[in-house]
Amino acid sequence: MNVLILGPQGAGKGTQAKRIAAEYGVPHIASGDLYRAAIASGSELGKQVEPLLASGQLVPDQITIPLIREEIERTGDGFVLDGYPRTLAQAEALDEMLEDIGRPLSIVLLLQVDDAVARERLLKRAEIEGRPDDTPEAIERRLDSYHRQTEPVVEHYRTRGNLVQIHADRPVEDVWPEITEALTAVEARA
Repeated sequence: MNVLILGPQGAGKGTQAKRIAAEYGVPHIASGDLYRAAIASGSELGKQVEPLLASGQLVPDQITIPLIREEIERTGDGFVLDGYPRTLAQAEALDEMLEDIGRPLSIVLLLQVDDAVARERLLKRAEIEGRPDDTPEAIERRLDSYHRQTEPVVEHYRTRGNLVQIHADRPVEDVWPEITEALTAVEARA
């Protein structure tokens, strides 16, 4: 099963993607985790992306697209992709890449939350995890970027017919049954 999770920052994409990965035995590929690992390792990639992430900017496609492709090609059967694509150009590149390697998306889950919930969750995460990209200013830039750049990605997948909206403004445990239902429907069609 090849799963893509979309939604604004703070929607719970990472939390739910990790659970899908554990429950369905597929790797979780998160662009943010890949970037943070590169920063922690002190690699050249880390040095390139660190200032971008800290200020709430998107990492350029010429860095992200090859990184994601490499991770997907490394996986066996199935994956859960979260944090990418964030722009229509990235979505088109992802579609083309997945077609090239014969691994189309089985389902696209859209975790929906309003901005107020996203802000509250991100500020709480900043307190708990101390992430430098969860400052109030960076949060506002990221939410604005989501509305301008990522919402067209949502429409792109909605027109393809494999997008399922999930009401993610509830506690994690209340969201999971809705996700399970959507994934079970995909498995039944396979």
